[in-house]
Amino acid sequence: MKIKVGTRGSKLALIQTNMVVERLKSKLLNVSFEVIPIKTKGDIVKKPVGEIGGKGVFVSDIEKLLLNGEIDIAIHSMKDMPSKIPDGLYLTSVLKREDARDVFVGKNDFFLLESGAKIGTSSKRRMFQLSMLRPDIEIVPIRGNVDTRLKRIGELDGIVLAAAGLKRLGLEKKLLIIFR
Repeated sequence: MKIKVGTRGSKLALIQTNMVVERLKSKLLNVSFEVIPIKTKGDIVKKPVGEIGGKGVFVSDIEKLLLNGEIDIAIHSMKDMPSKIPDGLYLTSVLKREDARDVFVGKNDFFLLESGAKIGTSSKRRMFQLSMLRPDIEIVPIRGNVDTRLKRIGELDGIVLAAAGLKRLGLEKKLLIIFR
């Protein structure tokens, strides 16, 4: 028996999918798995997520493949999950949560940045928190995978990312300041 596993094609999504597949392999000894990377609307359209449909833009294409029987299961990052799951689909399990903190990665200590420093993030929650901590900085919306965002440091004074993603990518050395 083979189980087709749908996931986004980013490096982080593939790492997380392989974590799940390895756990499944340890329980389902006579089953093979095929990981199928999928480009979603959120991966293709380069506008702010809120302008193209919100969180669902990263999962709706994968959900359609599940409902059509083209894949058997899907692995998503919890941050991409919409609050409502379509009829016929189920959230069946969740990995133990990785580090839930946000991380500032930048040229300098966050609290020592000059007034007007440009900090990138894609999260409305992080934007709000940053503006409360440092109303004197400019918050710049950014998109892309972790590597793409890290490359923006230089043009930006720093970015805020999920600690979990950096850890799963083996980039713990990028952790300069961690917010709670």
